[in-house]
Amino acid sequence: MTQKRQIHFSAYLVGTGIHVASWRLPEAQRNASIDLAFYQKMAQIAERGKFDIAFIADSLAVNENSHPNILNRFEPTTLLAALAGATSKIGLVATASTTYHEPYNLARLFASVDHISNGRAGWNMVTTGDATGETGRNFSRANHVEHDERYKQAEEFIDVVQGLWDSWEDDAFVQDKESGVYFDPQKMHRLNYQGTYYSVQGPLNIGRSRQGQPVIVQAGASEPGQRLAARTAEVVFSHVKDFQKAQEFYKSLKGKLADYGRTPDQLHILQGISPIVADTKEEAEAIHRQLSELLLPEQGLRFLSGYLGKVDFSKYTLDTPAAEVEFPQDNGIQSHFERMTELIKTVNPTLGELYALLEGGVNQELIGTPEQIADVLEKWFTQGAADGFMFVAPILPKGLEDFVDKVVPILQERGLYRLDYEGDTLRDHLGLHKPVNRFVARNSLVESQ
Repeated sequence: MTQKRQIHFSAYLVGTGIHVASWRLPEAQRNASIDLAFYQKMAQIAERGKFDIAFIADSLAVNENSHPNILNRFEPTTLLAALAGATSKIGLVATASTTYHEPYNLARLFASVDHISNGRAGWNMVTTGDATGETGRNFSRANHVEHDERYKQAEEFIDVVQGLWDSWEDDAFVQDKESGVYFDPQKMHRLNYQGTYYSVQGPLNIGRSRQGQPVIVQAGASEPGQRLAARTAEVVFSHVKDFQKAQEFYKSLKGKLADYGRTPDQLHILQGISPIVADTKEEAEAIHRQLSELLLPEQGLRFLSGYLGKVDFSKYTLDTPAAEVEFPQDNGIQSHFERMTELIKTVNPTLGELYALLEGGVNQELIGTPEQIADVLEKWFTQGAADGFMFVAPILPKGLEDFVDKVVPILQERGLYRLDYEGDTLRDHLGLHKPVNRFVARNSLVESQ
């Protein structure tokens, strides 16, 4: 594994791009969000760029206000399995909810993808923010679980999942044809978990993979989310746009690791970026203007509504100062709510400007030439704001292709980014050790006493 600290990259793959108007571009592919070949091509581009991760997000409810690229799309773990066959090195990570899955089923899904990909899988563990206000109704529930309760549930959920992943020791399946011994019963372990939310016996009906367990990824920005990440996460996605605040978040979260007996290099913090790269600053700004002109302000606000607790913007005009609007925090995504509050305080935007600032806009520092963008990423990486970046392209596949072809070589020349993969598993790429099976560790501890 490489000893020198280097930037880590994850590519966020979502149809024609994260910008709400990306599907309206003349060159945009109409059915991109349900075209397997399209996703395979994007994963291959990211792999050519030596990215650590190809990432697939998820949502469990949609309505008339949802982002166009999520209205009609694949279930993420199914897609990961298909991407595994089209790639050979890049890590494959998907979102799955602790609120709307059972631990046994989820453990089996991701363990299967980990085997199919030969040790390249990761699970983005979310508790699910209720963007539509309707998620629970898709799962026979009248109401969505409240924020803090979701995190209490998630604490148990991840313990069950990781315990199930250790059901079998690495060499449990003897498969000796001569003796007729298929497995060693001493190396099969029932979890027998009993908690407040879950009662799970085990064992899981699939063994450990080449990398031991899928990598645990999280994105919670709230205090319960940060505590859970400090205890269990190996990668954290963050979307702090301000450099100083990103430094503060980085220091704060890394500082919590010691409370759980962990070291800073056991967790990588990837900050979300949405760069627009072109050969000149003017060309990059023209691309940004084109997207802005294609965005219907009302559509942007409707999409934003769900992330902020299902706000009814129909009572206001686009010229209404955002400071005059009542934003219930409710079950919206807390990180979006906090960023919105800060923007209203410092910028005082109208509602017509709010979407572009909060969700649809691009950091002005990241609209420019490859050298300009590389400079910004180098600053964030070397000055304690990030271990790497979640690349959330406004436009796909062009945004990803341009970044790989124009920015990646500059970072490589500066010695900040790998020239090639040095291992085969996602843990290899991230410099993470293969977890010791808990039952083996427990037995070794008993024997040593």
